Amino acid sequence: MDALTALLQGPRARGAFMIRACFDPPWAVRVEDRAPLTVMLPVRGDAWLLPDRGDPVRLRAGDLAVARGPAPYTCADDPGTAPQALILPGGRCHYPDGRPLNGSMDLGVRTWGDRPDSGTVLLIGTYQMRGEIGGRLLDALPPLLSLGADVWDCPLTELLTREVARDAPGQEVVLDRLLDLLVIAALRAWFARPEAEPPAWYAALSDPVVGPALRLIQDDPARPWTVAGLAEKAGVSRAAPARRFTRLVGEPPMSYLTGRRLALAADRLRDTDDTLAAIARQVGYGSAFALSTAFKRAFDVSPQEWRNRAAA
Repeated sequence: MDALTALLQGPRARGAFMIRACFDPPWAVRVEDRAPLTVMLPVRGDAWLLPDRGDPVRLRAGDLAVARGPAPYTCADDPGTAPQALILPGGRCHYPDGRPLNGSMDLGVRTWGDRPDSGTVLLIGTYQMRGEIGGRLLDALPPLLSLGADVWDCPLTELLTREVARDAPGQEVVLDRLLDLLVIAALRAWFARPEAEPPAWYAALSDPVVGPALRLIQDDPARPWTVAGLAEKAGVSRAAPARRFTRLVGEPPMSYLTGRRLALAADRLRDTDDTLAAIARQVGYGSAFALSTAFKRAFDVSPQEWRNRAAA
């Protein structure tokens, strides 16, 4: 498994919030939905993204931006325009004073704003739960990244433009998969940029000593690995990978293995009906009790609570 594949295998939208936003100036929307990841793609007109912390970013048609939550931000035609709408968790829309908009800006299927043929049209896709995006991927991203049309050319844009306002059987699943592909394509382009700062474990995959140990853990996390076993399989001395792994990745091999197993368990709790005992076997725990104890320590909720929240 190459480094990029290991990083990008996480996005899996489920009922993502997708919308075609149409505005005439002056317009501004305050976003406080606490979503883990949002993609914005202007297909007509310009827009400004204004994070509470950091520099504003101007987007032109064909550009793309990715905002990592839960930090709020404002999207507007101009940095000086005051927000006229507030986006809250679950896609709820209010006026800035707290009054609900009550559908007054609905323009049809997944279309919202002033009028369908407004001067500015944005395609917006939002992952609504952190579990839909790999934690290690989120940790690798800045709060706000953008790609200009000069370095970003994706054939998915035209397809997404057509599909977002369609009302057809299975359309949510189609849009979920298109959003996943769009995010992967965008992040692949971004990680190729010189300004990208990948996480320590991502960079360590290219190390001749640590890289093989990381791949062994990623490819077969359920195996009862030990530091000695990783070293033997990687063809290096036992001391070398432990010290070097901790220095390059930022945590010891067994700690990284635990995090990998628990992330997989969280995904299986959300995506399958497998019993906790079955999931424990799949990710390398000897019993449901052992997995439950480790899971609650890491996530502050029991596996059943996690599954219930995901179902809700």
